[in-house]
Amino acid sequence: MYPWLWFWAPQIHFPLSGSVWQDYKPNTTWFSDLIKPEAGNARIEERAFSVASYGTQLGLITKVLLELAEHGEKQSAKELQSSKSLKDLRQLQADIDSIKKDEYESAAARLVAEVDAVRERGGTEYEELAKRLLPLLSGKGA
Repeated sequence: MYPWLWFWAPQIHFPLSGSVWQDYKPNTTWFSDLIKPEAGNARIEERAFSVASYGTQLGLITKVLLELAEHGEKQSAKELQSSKSLKDLRQLQADIDSIKKDEYESAAARLVAEVDAVRERGGTEYEELAKRLLPLLSGKGA
């Protein structure tokens, strides 16, 4: 082929012969991205979802509600308390409450560590932070 006719040269790609591109770093934060910031704490939601999916949570609530509706007043309180669905639901609630407690405690620990770091640096930055935080901590607002 003549070098001055290179732009007329056809480019033929047979199967499995073209350039190959693959993303080796998949996005694994899809669940957290779906939780809107105003919906709650995304870390708590993600950990609660790992304990029981939303479908499992709703399924347990539905089972307890249906048992209550079917048996109504015929079923005594003791019989309802011994129901497997209600026990599972209470256990799930305890697990999620434990997750919430852990997250709130770790958030408080992070906050204390950050305030300590600002205090150690000292200067006007710490004084300004103290002026802003003291009214909040005393309950008087900002």
